[in-house]
Amino acid sequence: MISKLRPRLHELGIVLVLVLLIIGFSALSPNFLDATNLFNILRQVTTLGIVAVGFAFVLLTGGIDLSVGYQISLYVVVCGIMMSQFDVPWPLAIALVLVLGVFIGLINGLIITLTGVAPLIVTLSMMTILNGVSYLLSKGLPISGFPSEFSVLGQGAFIGVPISVIVLVIVWAIGYFIANKTYVGRYFYAIGNNAEAARLSGVNTRRTLLLVYAMCGLFAAVGAVLLLSRLNSAQSATGAGFEFSVLTACVLGGVSVMGGRGSLFGAFIGVLIVGVLDNGLVLLNVSEYVQLVIKGLILLTAVIYDAMSKRSGGRRKQIGGVSVSRTPAPESRTSTIPLS
Repeated sequence: MISKLRPRLHELGIVLVLVLLIIGFSALSPNFLDATNLFNILRQVTTLGIVAVGFAFVLLTGGIDLSVGYQISLYVVVCGIMMSQFDVPWPLAIALVLVLGVFIGLINGLIITLTGVAPLIVTLSMMTILNGVSYLLSKGLPISGFPSEFSVLGQGAFIGVPISVIVLVIVWAIGYFIANKTYVGRYFYAIGNNAEAARLSGVNTRRTLLLVYAMCGLFAAVGAVLLLSRLNSAQSATGAGFEFSVLTACVLGGVSVMGGRGSLFGAFIGVLIVGVLDNGLVLLNVSEYVQLVIKGLILLTAVIYDAMSKRSGGRRKQIGGVSVSRTPAPESRTSTIPLS
């Protein structure tokens, strides 16, 4: 009973944290609850929220994708170059960037599944590669001169609601459906809990992991397009450090870095917490370096809590008489897993 209630209690806890942050910043800054500022927060977290969907899926399988930050950098540069230098129509440029996102995600997935190298190492290497490629393409210079219609995606509104926020809601609805209403979503949790057990149960682990990383790349591309539309300028440093923010949001929302546990609802609340925190600290003129310290402490606290709750959950199941713990054995947590 306690194990079933624990995820709900955590979700209620982070909702309470979000409410307390809103109350606190409202008391400290009279402009925080201004309607314009609230819409700014929603626009600012759009890319973070969209990328968090794919990133959460990767975490659920027990993996990680540290390349998402520089994936965003590459996507905005490629999209910007196509529109400004090659006069590619903006709908076609967006479509090609989305295809590129799937392609890069598949490369990550293929290397991980075929070689057995840890996702941390593979995506860290890919992060460095993509960083270099984006700088080679842009030559370190900002890119601008996009069609005016393109900026509507990130700056326009429909019936008073920012279009980017509408896209965010659609993406999250799709993500929620995949995670909770499809067999594929159940496979994510199964692989994250115990990849070997999932394989023996008939789950095609290789295909599922390829799908996960492809979706992560796709959602990163969608978020990058909206970010480029909002900023109206492409730079190679645009996505720098973004992987840290999305990891913080997901873990803070209860998505376990060890896989097999978490929900998109929790991740969404985590995204809102990060957005409110960023906005509130800026309004209070808090130093950028102090903000980094605060975010680092938040991530460290969330990861420690995640590790401790995962460990205690496994012990409770063993004490209760279950022969196989939900927490995988150390050897099953390695990246070298049998693949079907």
